[in-house]
Amino acid sequence: MNNERDVATKSPGLLISIFKGVKANLGAKMVLGIVSAAPIAFATVAAEAAQVQLNPSSPKLGDTISVMVTPDNPSNAANLRVTSNGETYPIFQIAPNQYRAFIPTTPLQKYGRKVIQVSGDGTTRNLAVWVNNRTFPTQRITLRGGKGGLKATQYELDRVKAFKALVTPQKYWNGFFQRPNNSRISTIYGVRRYYNGKFANDYYHRGVDYAGGYGSPVVAPAGGRVALVGTVSQGFNVHGNVVGIDHGQGVTSIFMHLNRINVKEGEMVKPGQLIGGIGSTGASTGPHLHWGVYVNGQAVDPVPWRYNAIK
Repeated sequence: MNNERDVATKSPGLLISIFKGVKANLGAKMVLGIVSAAPIAFATVAAEAAQVQLNPSSPKLGDTISVMVTPDNPSNAANLRVTSNGETYPIFQIAPNQYRAFIPTTPLQKYGRKVIQVSGDGTTRNLAVWVNNRTFPTQRITLRGGKGGLKATQYELDRVKAFKALVTPQKYWNGFFQRPNNSRISTIYGVRRYYNGKFANDYYHRGVDYAGGYGSPVVAPAGGRVALVGTVSQGFNVHGNVVGIDHGQGVTSIFMHLNRINVKEGEMVKPGQLIGGIGSTGASTGPHLHWGVYVNGQAVDPVPWRYNAIK
């Protein structure tokens, strides 16, 4: 499947108000998309309400879940926390008295009920969202004499790991991400693999590949700061000539196997700005661009970022 729209998430967000005081029966609606983690389908109601919006309301594996929080009391904002499965996610102010955290999902996670805790005013609200399963294509690879191939240098691993871990307070992107190259898509996000008949539990294709010709222009999909420039001559054996853009607030893009690089580390780039050209450097069997989007260190599907504007 090479059509990006076929794998894009288009579900609208669902807004849930969490109140203090008197109980109100929410009825059957509580089983759709987001439900209270309380043992009964009730929410509490009072004059003041803290609102939490999850987007998309019906996510699937690979989606980025946006958690928008509007505190009932602005003075509580400094104590806001968003956690899930024991992990605490960075939360940033994006508008007056409005805050947002991102929770990434990947093909390596289990689908089903996911509980998200929002706290900060002395109470913890437990929200549950159903993360839908998704069928990812599989490839069968037969290797002779071991896996072989190029091996990453320690320098390469350290630089890329540090880049993916960036959580910059500033937000550099605005609205939809652009397509980084106009060529056809050769490999979609999330492809799984069997090696010599054995399923690789820890592998999935962590991005989208564009099968352009040598030198085909690669542009920045969104605004950001160039936080990584690496070359084969520096020891980037697997990534090849690579550019990494920090879009801010835990969101990064990586562009691999380039034949040239047109930007420098520390440079600010705008959407659509030329950053390099397609090549076949590093672990590549032919000219193509690998574009990966990482959210809080996890590789998510880039496609929803192109079709769903995320604040």
